[in-house]
Amino acid sequence: MSADCIFCKIVQGDIPSKKIYEDDDVIAFHDIHPITKVHFLIVPKQHVESLASCSSQHQTLLGKMLLLAPELAKQQGLVGFRTMINTGREGGQEVFHIHMHVFGGGDTLPRT
Repeated sequence: MSADCIFCKIVQGDIPSKKIYEDDDVIAFHDIHPITKVHFLIVPKQHVESLASCSSQHQTLLGKMLLLAPELAKQQGLVGFRTMINTGREGGQEVFHIHMHVFGGGDTLPRT
């Protein structure tokens, strides 16, 4: 865990979230600034700065996140959805704890 990471604080329960899923490895919760009708994040409990920081030791965790996305999307009422992992400041990453955005709903999705 990182003492100054907002997602680590959410994982520890120090900051509340609108949680939709949690197990030993990941937590999923609604984004506080949704860009579509449904917008949630899948966040590993282990602090890893970004996708660029991952190695083969993270393969199982990354696979779990990808396989969890359609399951949670369906539970949230989505048929189709988009996933996005921003990597690095130049890639639009704002919180430096790897996380996957899952979003959809409505007639169109943002083009970003």
